[in-house]
Amino acid sequence: MQRLSGKISLITGAAQGIGLATALKFAQEGAVVIVCDVKQAAVDTAVQQCAALGAQAVGFVMDVTQRDMVDAVVAQVVERFGRIDVLVNNAGITQDARLQKMTLEQFDRVIDVNLRGVFHCAQAVADHMSAQGNGVILNASSVVGIYGNFGQTNYAASKFGVIGFTKTWSRELGPKGIRVNAVAPGFIATPILSTIPEKVIAEMEHRVPLRRLGQPEEIANVYAFLASDEASYINGAVIEVSGGMSV
Repeated sequence: MQRLSGKISLITGAAQGIGLATALKFAQEGAVVIVCDVKQAAVDTAVQQCAALGAQAVGFVMDVTQRDMVDAVVAQVVERFGRIDVLVNNAGITQDARLQKMTLEQFDRVIDVNLRGVFHCAQAVADHMSAQGNGVILNASSVVGIYGNFGQTNYAASKFGVIGFTKTWSRELGPKGIRVNAVAPGFIATPILSTIPEKVIAEMEHRVPLRRLGQPEEIANVYAFLASDEASYINGAVIEVSGGMSV
């Protein structure tokens, strides 16, 4: 049985990494997948991959930092499908540096995408979900957003902030039938790690009790569960998916 059958699901940053894995998982679970990312070619490829799994999929080039783009995409989705059932706020970036070396541009860029972008997307769908009396908003936090991490002042702040969003919105939107939860991945094998030396990757693996990095699909599985009716009483939660890294 497909757990997300017919659910109109908008996923940001859906063309690679965890976002793409989530789009494909939602496709397998019967969702109508709205693929949003910043590069047209990557969006087109992701849509084709979802369609190959038998799902209805539509792609949009969307920069979450540009509110007019976000509003336009949401309006088009609602006009075409009549509703939005699920929003997965997955889009995010890193620009790492120690506090004393971090530039204002690095700080502002990460906050703009990872925090303001999540706000833009959630605010854009909230009225529609309220009007229909139900919906699910899923936010990408991180273990870094719970415990901090060396060299990631901006990223940690943004992911701590996402948890604040999640806790607040679950209170505000819960009475309207909208569930809001966050997922906090640990070290996941995605393109974001492509610049990290093998020695550092090995050290990362050693910090995880399961002695390996997570796979994007292992995060996507959690998003699919939280988006489904099986998670109907989960609201305001932050679910760590890190192989026990923080134990």
